Amino acid sequence: MAIFSFLIVCFVISADIASSCQNTDDFVGASSPGDIVIGGLFAVHSEMLHPEEHPIKPVIQNCAGFEIQVFLQTLAMIHAIEMINNSTLLSGVTLGYEIYDTCAEVTKAMASTLRFLSKFNSSKDIVEFKCNYSDYIPRIKAVTGASYSEVSMAVSRLLALQLIPQVSPASSAEILSDKIRFPSFFRTIPSDFHQTRAMAHLICESGWNWIGVIATDDDNGRFALESFGVQAMSNNVCIAFKELLPAYLSDKTFHTKVDHAVEKIVKETRVNVIVVFMRQFHVLKLFKKAIERNVNKIWIASDNWSTAVKISTMPNIRQLGTVVGFGFKSGDISTFQDFLKNLHEKPTENNKFLGEYIMLLSVCAHLEYYDFQMCISNQSQDDLMQNVENKQHIWRDDFLNANIEPGFIHSTILAVYAIAHAIKGQCKDRNCKDPSAFTPWELLEELKKVRVIDDDKKIKFDSKGDMRTSYDVLLWKEIDGHMEITTMAEYDTEKGDFIFEDDEKKKEFLNLKKVRSTCSQHCRPGQMKKVTESPHTCCYECVYCPENHYSNQTDMDYCYRCHNKTYWAPVNSTTCYRKTIQFLSWTDWFAIFLLLLSSFGVVLIFSISIIFTKNLNTPVVKASGGLTVCYVILLSHFCIFLSTVFFIGEPTELKCKTRQSLFGISFALCVSCILIKSLKILLAFSFDPKLQNVLKCAYKPIPIVVTCTGIQVIICTCWLVFRTPFVMQNFSIPRSIILECNEGSIVAFGIMLGYIAALAFICFIFAFKGRKLPENYNEAKFITFGMLIYFIAWIVFIPVYATTFGKYLPAVEIIVVLISNYGILCCTFLPKCYIIIYKQETNTKSAFLKMIYTYSSKSAGSVAVSQISLDSKSSSSQATVSGSCKAEKNSANGNYHFQVPGQKQIKEKILPKSAVRRVSRKRLSSI
Repeated sequence: MAIFSFLIVCFVISADIASSCQNTDDFVGASSPGDIVIGGLFAVHSEMLHPEEHPIKPVIQNCAGFEIQVFLQTLAMIHAIEMINNSTLLSGVTLGYEIYDTCAEVTKAMASTLRFLSKFNSSKDIVEFKCNYSDYIPRIKAVTGASYSEVSMAVSRLLALQLIPQVSPASSAEILSDKIRFPSFFRTIPSDFHQTRAMAHLICESGWNWIGVIATDDDNGRFALESFGVQAMSNNVCIAFKELLPAYLSDKTFHTKVDHAVEKIVKETRVNVIVVFMRQFHVLKLFKKAIERNVNKIWIASDNWSTAVKISTMPNIRQLGTVVGFGFKSGDISTFQDFLKNLHEKPTENNKFLGEYIMLLSVCAHLEYYDFQMCISNQSQDDLMQNVENKQHIWRDDFLNANIEPGFIHSTILAVYAIAHAIKGQCKDRNCKDPSAFTPWELLEELKKVRVIDDDKKIKFDSKGDMRTSYDVLLWKEIDGHMEITTMAEYDTEKGDFIFEDDEKKKEFLNLKKVRSTCSQHCRPGQMKKVTESPHTCCYECVYCPENHYSNQTDMDYCYRCHNKTYWAPVNSTTCYRKTIQFLSWTDWFAIFLLLLSSFGVVLIFSISIIFTKNLNTPVVKASGGLTVCYVILLSHFCIFLSTVFFIGEPTELKCKTRQSLFGISFALCVSCILIKSLKILLAFSFDPKLQNVLKCAYKPIPIVVTCTGIQVIICTCWLVFRTPFVMQNFSIPRSIILECNEGSIVAFGIMLGYIAALAFICFIFAFKGRKLPENYNEAKFITFGMLIYFIAWIVFIPVYATTFGKYLPAVEIIVVLISNYGILCCTFLPKCYIIIYKQETNTKSAFLKMIYTYSSKSAGSVAVSQISLDSKSSSSQATVSGSCKAEKNSANGNYHFQVPGQKQIKEKILPKSAVRRVSRKRLSSI
């Protein structure tokens, strides 16, 4: 099995101002050695800095926006591993870890994941490409993370290559439950299916049926939006508007779209409930703008930000209204809180996150609580290095404890323990001190059976890789002048019901019903009323007119369809627009590229013509069929290159009729001439009398070329007469009209190509038979290779051509025409040009005589051996022939002597040297 290796490129976000890393270890955020190493992926920073709008070099830039909550999750992972190492769970086997910062970017996460896939004990971090990874040992056995679903989707696809288990404590997208696409993904939280169902249930129970939804424009946000839409419909809840904000803060349209979303909320005065599926730093930006606009609503928070302390402590947060959220069920994290008390004593050499946090404390310690949080979040790594100089290191115990999000901390610890229990199952009968004791895919199978004790209950992963834990229903309320996050109820994902601890909590829930959020709004132009098919319709909703429809009045019951195929309308349109005409134009960059290739082919043809003309009387040119045949072949190649011009530009009747006919006839002429050359080579060097007689009868150069080309002319003429190609308008693309040539008859097109293929196949057979001819004269070998290139190109062309549509369809045929034409042209003439230019000593009559004499001597000897064998059998019918014939050259007279061992009465056959010379002259005269 072939193994290909490639090196993982090292990217790093260093604490230094420079962005390049010196070695791969600089890339690690936190690490500790162990017998078995677990990887970690966490978005410790919220964004990656992009100095240019589009990256020029493949270098991952520094990050900004230190996320305390995610930093705490990395500490929770470290704490859980230390707890396991200090316990008897793994019986002396120690766990190590390598934790990487994804900076909330898929690109950064993929780079880290590639290092996870690298081979264990490889000094160069080499990832081997294999057909079977069953016995492959990567540097890590499992991965905890990532923080966001979009990142987990990308990472999981890479990890699935080696079936490395991935256990996420935070990625909740419903699609990650698909075990076909994500076979090695697990999570210690429920999927968004249960969260969106709980939200829809809460909204329905509160009597709200007209709401807005805001989400991030990434995989997680779109999937959550889609799932919530289904659940809302089943609960008779109508979504008034949906807003998508860019997933990355570095997006230049982010603030514009935030302003647009807030403006939408302000305008929708009858929508008083907003569901928000966003990351914490998105919510911060949204809420800042909402506070400025004096927005007061009920906000339904997703698990991403429902327990975010840095949001709940925002100035004037109470002005926004009421926040009701859903968070992951928390457990006992008292040991983790004790771990944080001693955190300042921990070394920072192997934990860059901790080192960065300590530097941030030194820079921001003088600020008040919320400003202190914002200072930490807004420091980029480059700025931090500049600001930390001459600062005294300060430690604050209260800050970390105040920012703990219990649900995420608990699920992170649960993820590590689940992996540890799976490792324990694998280490029962193995020496796990040896990292190669088991492979990740074996650990994956064990993980499916793991049961972890949580809050005195045994929980396990279901068939989809999810843990069906509960949700805490959270209520943000002001207590003593501060916003506190309290637990109002518990949502049981199994039963789909809310569980209240006491009547006071239930009363808080009932108070939510005092807010009215029902639907009654006008549909603007570009929209129409849509009544859902469900019998439990809450109201009509305004939906955008679909593509190719428009409405130009308010409150229309339906949208008008654009009256003509030549017009179109975008979604939410008030009028129709004329479609643009598209075709493969002369100014298209791809068309220019193809024309340059064709032009180069023409230049190559003229160059070959000049070389052959100047060397007219040399053996190589004569052996190629003479100047006339070469000129005919080169002319046909020129016409083929010329035919590509008719595929470009606005299609016309003339172009449609000319392009295929010119190509087909030219190609048939080219292959016919090469067929003659193949026959001639086989005739010149064949020592089989029967085959020679057949070839002599068949070898009629001019009739063969005229007949083969004439048949193609007849095919093309019938095609043009009965089912001629024509210009057609293609309306398959919504906003454009594609002008293209309809071939008129696919059958005729296929017959034309099939006929060329048949000629090429016959040519290939004859050339293949002559592949072992003298080296300098072995044109048959190159003809064989040229025909193979032709077959491969056109075999690939058929499915591609059949499945391609649009203005680049002609380019597909141009490409295959150029490939096949270049292949045959280069294989036919370039070896000859090489001999003419660089091996002139072999391009002489004496050199050719010597070469042919040598080949003829060997071939004549072979014929003589065959004859002696036949004579031996006829003269000794009762004797048994054993052994093999022997041929020896007499050094005195140069004659060849042949003997058949075991035949005493058979006379020695002698083939004179003069006979060999006669054979050689005969072969040369055939040339």
